[in-house]
Amino acid sequence: MGSTGSIGTQTLDIISRHPQKFRASVLTAGRNVELLAKQALEFRPDMVVIADETLLPHLEALLEGSGIICRGGSEAIAKAAVGNKVDKVMAALVGYSGLLPTINAIKAGKDILLANKETLVVGGSIVCPLAKEYGVKIIPVDSEHSAIFQALRGEKTSQARKIFLTASGGPFRNFTKEQIADVTPEMALKHPNWNMGAKVTIDSASMMNKGFEMIEAHWLFDCPPSKIEILVHPQSIVHSMVEFIDGSVKAQLGPTDMRLPISYAMGYPERLDEPDFALNLPQFASLTFESPDFEKFPLLRYAFEAIEKGGNAPCILNAANEVAVRAFLNHRISFPTMGTIAREALDNIPFMETPTLEDLINTHRITTEFAESLCRQS
Repeated sequence: MGSTGSIGTQTLDIISRHPQKFRASVLTAGRNVELLAKQALEFRPDMVVIADETLLPHLEALLEGSGIICRGGSEAIAKAAVGNKVDKVMAALVGYSGLLPTINAIKAGKDILLANKETLVVGGSIVCPLAKEYGVKIIPVDSEHSAIFQALRGEKTSQARKIFLTASGGPFRNFTKEQIADVTPEMALKHPNWNMGAKVTIDSASMMNKGFEMIEAHWLFDCPPSKIEILVHPQSIVHSMVEFIDGSVKAQLGPTDMRLPISYAMGYPERLDEPDFALNLPQFASLTFESPDFEKFPLLRYAFEAIEKGGNAPCILNAANEVAVRAFLNHRISFPTMGTIAREALDNIPFMETPTLEDLINTHRITTEFAESLCRQS
């Protein structure tokens, strides 16, 4: 799900490296119909789905005579992973759009390789119990959560004292608040270490991404937010760490290549042979760690507030942030205004302590409308 994005294209690269182990049976994309068709002709899935239904005729024309089934629309995306030939689902859709397709895949008994952190940010209280009910594994794909997952392997989670989530600090780590006020989308999209999609790159620059990862870690590892600490690690070599009750710390290190955690998730519980993903430690003179600046990056603070409050608060934060990021990328609002919009949404959208899935869908809609109105006023 999301084959034309950054995670999706790298997942297909792993499949091409291990054709004896994997086959892509369904590919879905949002609007990139040309790349989706190219991928379909190379990997020969049974079906392809384009979210933008108006592009379906174009997709059908590009794949005419191939025998590949073409579908379009959000409902088709939501049902794409339920087929009998699907064993695992790479959930790599961007943002809130990944929630319902992931829930449907869980109900169909498919193991989830989770690259869409917003699924747990918005609906962790629903998704995690559902996975247990259906006996489905959720294997994290984010490099940080993959690192924690690997560090906890063979350990009792109850013996973990603290989780350290590492962050690069993004392109504005050394900027003053005054400098941050003047940054442009073009500046924010130049991540110092990682090659990612536009949404997650902007979230990394604002450190919202790390806030979402903290919420995701809370659900994935059943860990209270008070036991999760953010560490800025500019070299991005230590992907995350776990401290245990005896004082021991286990860290997972690796190159800044998302194919490594993708490969681990796809091969789990085995490791795939990937000779190209070698880490050359001698090239790093030092590995440094520092605390984040919550004043310069208030969205990180709001993430801790939202998960402590619980209920639909993380859903509100996510929806407001999605709108704000789009507006910033389109030069409609300033970089700091993204934080202002999130704050206003958290303060003004009605809070629900135990929301249902329908409540979360409604919260997302109301918050989106509210945040868009704030963007128009800015």
